[in-house]
Amino acid sequence: MANPIPDLSGLNVFVGGPIQHAIQGTGFHDPLRDAISDVIEAVRIANGTVFSAHEAERFGADTARFTPDQVAVRDFSWMRRCDVFVPVLPVDESGELLRTDGTHVELGWASALDKPIVVVTSAPVSEHASHLLRGLRSAARVSFFDITRIRRDRAHLLALLESGALEVAR
Repeated sequence: MANPIPDLSGLNVFVGGPIQHAIQGTGFHDPLRDAISDVIEAVRIANGTVFSAHEAERFGADTARFTPDQVAVRDFSWMRRCDVFVPVLPVDESGELLRTDGTHVELGWASALDKPIVVVTSAPVSEHASHLLRGLRSAARVSFFDITRIRRDRAHLLALLESGALEVAR
């Protein structure tokens, strides 16, 4: 029997991930677009509210329309308002994390603001990831979710989001 989908009504979820370094000659990095879209869809199916620069910037198509100041103010506002931060951190063919300076800034904000974090990335976390990312759960409330399981196990991903938010509400 499949796990039931939790109801995330009233939950604000900030979904982050690479944008600038995911724009390639042919457009946005397709596997990343799929992963982020799947996370967003799962949250919305469960009645959660999504904050997403990927949607606001149409996966890089409209990024140039925003100034750095607008992006920083918008994203920091979303971070303060969110209940859970979900950075999607894919790896390339060599096992390296796709570069994402902005998402790492957001991870710092989330940690400093004591927001629950559910990192969606390869499992185990890439050995090429920084010590700070791999050790972040020692300093902040962090869970990791295998990026390859998004479609197969939405209920588990959503349960992690719900449990992180419930922990804050206590």
